[in-house]
Amino acid sequence: MKHHILIPTDFSDNAWSAALYAINLYKNQSCTFYFMHAWSYINSGARTYVSPKEIDSLIEISKEKLIEVKRRAETEFNNENHEFKSIFTTDPLTDALRSAIKKHRIDLLVMGTKGATGAQEFLLGSNAVTVINHVKSCPVLLIPKNYEYETPSQIGFPTDFNRTYGRELMAIKKLIDLHNSDVNILHINGMDKLSETQRTNFNILKEYLRNIPHTFYWKSDYSKKEQAIKDFIEENKINILTMINYEHSFLEDFIKEPVVKKLGYHSAIPFLVVPQNNRV
Repeated sequence: MKHHILIPTDFSDNAWSAALYAINLYKNQSCTFYFMHAWSYINSGARTYVSPKEIDSLIEISKEKLIEVKRRAETEFNNENHEFKSIFTTDPLTDALRSAIKKHRIDLLVMGTKGATGAQEFLLGSNAVTVINHVKSCPVLLIPKNYEYETPSQIGFPTDFNRTYGRELMAIKKLIDLHNSDVNILHINGMDKLSETQRTNFNILKEYLRNIPHTFYWKSDYSKKEQAIKDFIEENKINILTMINYEHSFLEDFIKEPVVKKLGYHSAIPFLVVPQNNRV
C-alpha cells in the first residue's frame, strides 16, 4: 500500500520541521510526499503599485523555492520507497488543500503550527486551526514548532464516548500500525458515571481495539479539558495526541470550551485531528 502525504510549505524552518517529521514517520513505508505552496501577494501599502512584471517575478521566486524544497528532501533522504513531488498554486490555502486532497487521493495532511497565546491567539488566528476547521476530507497532523522526531510508541486518544465510532477509527489505526504503537484512551470523568449510550460506545471501542495494546484512563475533577489532556500527555509520555473533530453547532462552539481549537495552538506534541466521517 502506498501512502500519499501532503505537506504545505511557506519555506519557513517550521514548515521544514513538519516535513522532516512526516518523512521520518513514514520512513519504512512506500510514500509519495507532495510539497505544496499556495502563493498569495499581500500589499502592505495601500498606495503602493506593484506591476504585473513584479508579480510575475515574485511568483517565479516562490516556484524556485518550492523546487529547492523538493530537491533538498531528495538529497537528504535517499529512500527508494519515497517519491517527492511539488504543487504550486495561487488559490487560497484551504481551497488549494481541498483540491490537492481530492486530486491526489491524499491520506494525510501534515503541517507545522507556530502556536499563539493571549491576545495573539484571538487577533491573529492560525493557519493550522483554519485548516482543521475547513479541511474535512482527510486527517490533519499538526507538528509544533521546533519539535524533534521521536518514534510514536504511545498514542493518546481523548474521547467522551458520546458518539458512535465509524470510519474515523480507521485513520487512527493506520497511525498505530506505522510503528505498532500502544493506544492510551482518556475519558475525562469516572467510569461509573457513563450513560447507557456512553457505555455502549465504550464497549464498541474496546472491541475495535481488542488486538491492539491499549489502556483506558479515567480523569475527573478537572474544570478545563485542556489541562486534563496536558496532564494525561505528561503522565503517560504520549508521543502523538489524536482527536476526532466532530461537527458542533454554533451555540455549542460558543458556550463550551473549544478543546480542538485550543490544542491547535498549544499542543506540545504532534496532534492528529481526524474529521468526522473521515473518508480514509
